Amino acid sequence: MADWNRSSTSDNASVVSPDSTRVVALETTNEETSKLEFSEDEEMLIAKMFSLVRERWSLIAGRIPGRNADEIEKYWKSKYSKSQILGSM
Repeated sequence: MADWNRSSTSDNASVVSPDSTRVVALETTNEETSKLEFSEDEEMLIAKMFSLVRERWSLIAGRIPGRNADEIEKYWKSKYSKSQILGSM
């Protein structure tokens, strides 16, 4: 793997190396993971709303300040994936 660093060319344009891109991708993944942490109240509200409106993530997210539909959907699918549900039966 190339061991490049961010460098500048003569016209001040930045060159991004594969290694620095990987670091950015890891930081983004960590941010997404930390956003999937929900309080107990949020979890209960999501479960109640899901039982009423099913996969209408934007409606559920509208009831939880600071959350968006994608976060709610990712949380729900990671916590209640079909394999986990079937494994508990």
